[in-house]
Amino acid sequence: VGFGGYPSVPPLLGARLLGRHRPLIVLHEGNAVLGQANAQLARFADGIATSFPQVARLPNGARTTLTGMPVRDAIAALHDQPYTPPEAEIRLLVWGGSLGARVFSDVVPDAIARLPDALRARLRITQQARAEDIERVRAAYAALGIPAEISPFFADVPALLKAAHLVIGRAGGSSVAELTDSGRPAILVPLPIAASDEQGANAASLVAAGAAWMIRQPDFTAQTLATQLDSLLSTPKTLTDAAAAARSLGRPDAARRLADLVEGLLHHRPDPAYPTAAHPAAHPAATPTAAKTETTS
Repeated sequence: VGFGGYPSVPPLLGARLLGRHRPLIVLHEGNAVLGQANAQLARFADGIATSFPQVARLPNGARTTLTGMPVRDAIAALHDQPYTPPEAEIRLLVWGGSLGARVFSDVVPDAIARLPDALRARLRITQQARAEDIERVRAAYAALGIPAEISPFFADVPALLKAAHLVIGRAGGSSVAELTDSGRPAILVPLPIAASDEQGANAASLVAAGAAWMIRQPDFTAQTLATQLDSLLSTPKTLTDAAAAARSLGRPDAARRLADLVEGLLHHRPDPAYPTAAHPAAHPAATPTAAKTETTS
């Protein structure tokens, strides 16, 4: 099973060269655009597990199964817990990917400073920031009188998601899966340097479902964000509706779906060199379907 990235290419190409006795090749694509490594391997994969209903750059005839993106059990467990809209206190979670996005440290505190006093006084902020940015971000919020927890890393992401009323973040495949599995509304700022704009496609999928709002990084200014925050945080029903839309996209059983796909392919493999033992029936979603046309986002 390959999960994309160039380290997956050599072993899967090597498996392909084994001919009749090669192992099954299954790819998992976490984004709404097929990644470059998976695109090289897709034409001879036995199955492709996808995280989005529509994935761009799939080759014609690709056998795809919508499984979703596997997440930690603690995040998957949030799927059944209801979203509570903000009342007196508004908890804002700002995260910027694995390293923390500097643009959030530059823009978000300034945007918060532009909010109406009554709205700003209700905010409680948890923000991921690079180590070199922590002190200036913390000082900015302190000057505004806003309780804020700033760190380059947070160990208990499930607890933060559970507490959050709104998330500001990037739109990587794992981040989007965590948002939809937890049912949290978000303002998404796709990483602008990706060659295939996969984060933009991921964000667009959520926006189309009413689960998020997207601001492209060139447009991600303090005033633009402040206007968006003022609108969203002043209308709890908008956040509640977006949370419900996000939850409807979640697939907290993605790990099981992926395992069922692999087991189902092994079970139906005709090659006698690969005998299989009896196993439980595959998940209904684990039936590969042939892609008819390439989908663009």
